[in-house]
Amino acid sequence: MAKKQQKSKEKIKPRNTGKKIANGIYERELERLQIELVKMQEWIKNEGHKVIVIFEGRDAAGKGGTIKRITEPLNPRICRVVALPAPTEREQGQWYFQRYAAHLPTKGEMVILDRSWYNRAGVERVMGFCTDEEYREFLRSCPEFERMLVRSGIQLIKYWFSVSDEEQERRFQKRLVTPTKRWKLSPMDLESRNRWADYSRAKDQMFAHTDIKQAPWFVVKSDVKKHARINCITHLLGEIPYKDLTPEPIVLDERPPQAGYVRPPMEDQTFVPDVHEQVK
Repeated sequence: MAKKQQKSKEKIKPRNTGKKIANGIYERELERLQIELVKMQEWIKNEGHKVIVIFEGRDAAGKGGTIKRITEPLNPRICRVVALPAPTEREQGQWYFQRYAAHLPTKGEMVILDRSWYNRAGVERVMGFCTDEEYREFLRSCPEFERMLVRSGIQLIKYWFSVSDEEQERRFQKRLVTPTKRWKLSPMDLESRNRWADYSRAKDQMFAHTDIKQAPWFVVKSDVKKHARINCITHLLGEIPYKDLTPEPIVLDERPPQAGYVRPPMEDQTFVPDVHEQVK
């Protein structure tokens, strides 16, 4: 089995995507963009702005890595990531959008949906987890639901991460031999690997019904992860009309002398063992 996997892996080569950004340039640009994300966050908080950012795309398309780079410098009380599991039996009996509505932002919040209500147009449709009537009703009601969100004052931004079948296969093969990524290769991922064309047709149908003026789809080319991250974050910053609210530099006075406090003995506290010197 291992030989077969190795042989398959050798056949999968990275797609020719042209010149890639140098690591040093990428790190500097990412740092600059993350500073701008903090400025954006402060504007959202101060203006009471409400934002939903949807991340959709094929398995291993790079959505999670981009979300991590966006949220790294941000306050989780202002920017929340929502990644819902499969619906419970009770949730299956609810109005389809009901469990998502519970996670909508209030004033001064940005919510990132790592997959969203579009599960119905993707995995549920392809894998047969919903009926034909439920699917058709989703295509009818989703645009109206999103227009309603926009009319209520929520800015809705939708990203589709587009990865080639060759690059997706290369990433799947890498997950097989990377201990920290093996958990990402679920049975659902493996089945989606066998249904590439079905997912493509489902995505095309989804775009045809839900690429609306009030909330259009933005496609992120993600064969090169670093390019996708830089492009997506730059676009996100351009979509939100934030202003730089950076406060004036703060000058700290000298700390006043502390009197009347005696620290208890250090021996009375339980410390985490110091093992760094043993690490080689």
